[in-house]
Amino acid sequence: MPRVGDDVTVALDWLKRRGTKAGREGMARYAIPSDKAFGVAMRDIQALAKRLGRNHDLAASLWSTGWYEARMLAAYVDDPASVTPAQMDRWCHDFDNWAICDTVCFVLFDKSPHAWTMVKRWAGRRDEFVKRAAFALLWGLSVHDKAADDRAFVEGLALIERAAADDRHFVKKAVNMALRAIGKRRPTLHSAAVEVATRLAASSQASERWVGKGALRELAAKPK
Repeated sequence: MPRVGDDVTVALDWLKRRGTKAGREGMARYAIPSDKAFGVAMRDIQALAKRLGRNHDLAASLWSTGWYEARMLAAYVDDPASVTPAQMDRWCHDFDNWAICDTVCFVLFDKSPHAWTMVKRWAGRRDEFVKRAAFALLWGLSVHDKAADDRAFVEGLALIERAAADDRHFVKKAVNMALRAIGKRRPTLHSAAVEVATRLAASSQASERWVGKGALRELAAKPK
């Protein structure tokens, strides 16, 4: 492979050569738009990211191309310490599918020092994928932020309970996953998550019941 460095054109050419029709068709089956995608396997995107290394300026340029795989690549090559709240807002408003939303939140945004601020900021937004991002980010933090204390996650549970009435599929799915993840983080949070899930499961509102019952099925056994 030619040396990529900061050359976005070379990176796009590399991705394009590895794209396939089968890859694009597979994206469609998982509700991922493929109109501006090459159909590259995730393992190939990750392999290219490893070769490129961290590069904040390159990540910004890759994102601006609008190509699905280039944006996935940007999530892996960006430097979390260089990510700003303004950038997080811009990228978040570009999210148009669950896969790019979740990947950016799980591999980049949840390592940013601004992550908790953005969870709170986005949780009350109306846009479907901005709101999903709040709970995908909370979900990621519950797994990856080893230093956060329980209080941050208890506050996250309050955001979950308020958002559980949103019946849009991509929102309620992330809300459910965040609730389950917090409940599995450590025993001290398990009881608090079960209490929230129990209240939601008893709700007269269908989306809240779906979130609560789904979480209870996974949280039935206490973590060791």
